[in-house]
Amino acid sequence: MELNSVLTFLGGLALLVVGAECILRGASRVASMLGMQPMVIGLTVVSIGTSLPELAVAVTAVSNDEGPMAVGNIAGTNIVNILLILGLSAAIRPLGLRLLSIKLDVPVMIGAAIALFVMAMDDVLDRRDGLILLLSFVVYLFFLLKKSKGESRSIRKEYEEEYGTTALKIRKGWVAAVSYSLLLIVGMGITVLGADFLVEGAVTIARNLGVSTVIIGLTVVAIGTSAPELITTLVATFKDDRDVAIGNLIGSSITNILVILGVACAVSPKGLDVTDDILWLDLPLAAAVAIVCYPVFRSDQMVSRREGIVFVVLYAAYLFSLIFLRA
Repeated sequence: MELNSVLTFLGGLALLVVGAECILRGASRVASMLGMQPMVIGLTVVSIGTSLPELAVAVTAVSNDEGPMAVGNIAGTNIVNILLILGLSAAIRPLGLRLLSIKLDVPVMIGAAIALFVMAMDDVLDRRDGLILLLSFVVYLFFLLKKSKGESRSIRKEYEEEYGTTALKIRKGWVAAVSYSLLLIVGMGITVLGADFLVEGAVTIARNLGVSTVIIGLTVVAIGTSAPELITTLVATFKDDRDVAIGNLIGSSITNILVILGVACAVSPKGLDVTDDILWLDLPLAAAVAIVCYPVFRSDQMVSRREGIVFVVLYAAYLFSLIFLRA
């Protein structure tokens, strides 16, 4: 294994984490200034921001003609989001859910996972599939914002208390908004660069070791690009900000399929190839994990510590099977 490949991979991973931190700081603050409630911030701004590494990886993989890695990375990331990250968070502290999430967001997450599996049954995800996914996200976003309208007055009130309504304080608020917006843009740029290095290093390492790029996408790259979600969720959990923690993971799982794969399919001239192992193993598993969330979330509207530990154990078993049975 060449040292340069390892350094490229690690450098890309480090840039992803730094970029994600910039994205989270900028996006969360700008969203607060707009008066968005924490759950909506988690489901939209934060989830999209933390999913930018997956987007950059997917687009870069497509440009390198590594379509299976793009699809495998999304399947692997969604499995990581629910089983590993959500499981760890619930094991630390039980996570409660809003009824709106159970009625709207979780069913959308399940529907997106099932739709992806159905679309992939012809062994390719083409531009038509991508447009359907993107349109579905627009429809979901419309209903989400409509349902949550009027629930964010307290956030707006906190902003007004901080910046006030005088001309001087309004000007101060705009300066802060511009600063955080620039931080968001810089974070996006760092994330794209990091993803380029990450994919390049991962593909080279996989080929040198004789390991399928699909396996690399499902494991190392999936966990690496999930680092923003992991950091965000754990910090939110320790701060007892459960809406952001849950919203980030559910929103990210929805965004990964509807937006990330939607964009990747739309920019790919020949579509994304789907290998048999991804089609019949990883996509069904990702859909099954999403489906299991509904009864778990529905019971007591909470993910208990015991359920969180079970999720983590299931992910460990999945990772074991990838490394020792499919590598």
